[in-house]
Amino acid sequence: MSYYFSTVLKEKDFDKAIEQVAAALKTEGFGVLTEIDITQTLKNKLDVDFKKYRILGACNPPYAYQALSNEDKIGLFLPCNVVVMENDHGDIEVAAVDPVASMMAVKNENLGSVAIEIQQKLKRIIEHLD
Repeated sequence: MSYYFSTVLKEKDFDKAIEQVAAALKTEGFGVLTEIDITQTLKNKLDVDFKKYRILGACNPPYAYQALSNEDKIGLFLPCNVVVMENDHGDIEVAAVDPVASMMAVKNENLGSVAIEIQQKLKRIIEHLD
């Protein structure tokens, strides 16, 4: 089982892709809590050039609450990360963590249905990006 699912957006502007992903997340009830610009961080901290790469920390509050209510340490796996990056061909790749794969490490049967529902939402987002 892979720990993520992804799609490639051909001929898409990086900043437009970020906007599109954030809007798509919103349609499935997610908000972007954090945005980490890896490119800028690596430049500032290590003075290295790195491809365009951002991590969006997405949260769907009702599901997060449900998961936290069943497993208080599950916050270690939250928020759900979505990566937007430029690949070697100049296209934009969008990848989302697979929460079912993440939850396999947690031995709590009450989280299974939450993980599956979030997985379905994230897959729909990735599949419908263009």
